Amino acid sequence: MSKTYPGVNAVCGVDLSVCRGETFGFLGPNGAGKSTVVAMLCTLTRPTAGWAKVAGADVTTYPDFVRRHIGLVFQDLTVDGDLTAAENLGFHADLYGLPKRTARAQISDMLELVGLSNRRDTLVRTFSGGMKRRLEIARGLLHSPQVLFLDEPTLGLDPQTRAQLWEHLHHVRRQQAITLFLTTHYLDEAEHCDRIAIIDSGRIVIEGTPDTLKTTAGTDRIQLRTADDREALSALHRRFGLKATAETDGVYTYVTDGAAFVPTLCVDLGVRVLSVTVTRPTLDDAFLHCTGRVIRDAAGR
Repeated sequence: MSKTYPGVNAVCGVDLSVCRGETFGFLGPNGAGKSTVVAMLCTLTRPTAGWAKVAGADVTTYPDFVRRHIGLVFQDLTVDGDLTAAENLGFHADLYGLPKRTARAQISDMLELVGLSNRRDTLVRTFSGGMKRRLEIARGLLHSPQVLFLDEPTLGLDPQTRAQLWEHLHHVRRQQAITLFLTTHYLDEAEHCDRIAIIDSGRIVIEGTPDTLKTTAGTDRIQLRTADDREALSALHRRFGLKATAETDGVYTYVTDGAAFVPTLCVDLGVRVLSVTVTRPTLDDAFLHCTGRVIRDAAGR
C-alpha cells in the first residue's frame, strides 16, 4: 500500500497484517508516514497503489462497511467543549444511527468504562486534557467497533496522565476484546504494544515484539566505576579484546550477554571494581540500529 502526493512519497509500499485482538503500533518520528497509513486504513484517503482490508473489507471497495466497524481517536482533540460528555456521545450515536434505547445504554457503559460516569453532565470545556482523551476513546468505542485506531493518543499529555490513559486502554481492550492500532513516537508508549513496526521515511524497516526489536541492537551496555578507570580501559582491551570509552561517569563497553559477563569481568579485570551497571538494549537503540538515528532527535526536527 502506497500514498503519493505531488512531489512527495508519503508511504512507500507498506505491507503488514494485524491480528484480531492485538495491540499494534507504528513507532517512528513525526513525518515518518504513520498518520498517512492510518488515514488510508480509515478510508480518509485512498491509496495511490496497493490495497488494504480492515475488519475483513477492502477500504476502497467497501468504505462504508469499514467505517461502521472502526473507531478513530484523532491526533488533535475533536470533542465539543460546549457540550456535556453525554451530549458529545449522543451526537456520535445519532451519526451512527444507533437506536435511542441502545444509545442510552451504550453511553452509560462507555462513560463507566473510561471512568467518566460522574462527569456525564459536565461541559467538556472544563475537562483536563486526559479526561478529553478518555472521552474521545469512549466516543470511538460507542458503536462497538472491531478496531480502534489511535493516532498519537497521548500527544501533549504529561507522563502521569499518559500512564493513566494507558491503564484505561488496557481495561478497554480486556472488556471489549477489540484490536488497538496506534501510532506513536513515544518509546515508553510503544512498550504497551504486542507488536511494533518501526517506520521511517514511509517504509517499514522492521517489525516484531518490543523484546525482539530490542535484540536487533545486539549488545548490552556495561558501565564500570573502578579504582583506576584509565587502567580499566586498557585492561578491557588487553584481557577481553573489548573496545571501551571513558566518560566522566565511568567506563563504557558493550557485550552480548552483560549479566553472564559481569562475574568474569570482576574477577579477571585486574582493577578493583567499585560498581557495575548492565543496561539492556532499548527501543531507542533498536531505532538507531535500524535507521541510523535516534528517535528523540528525529521526532524533534
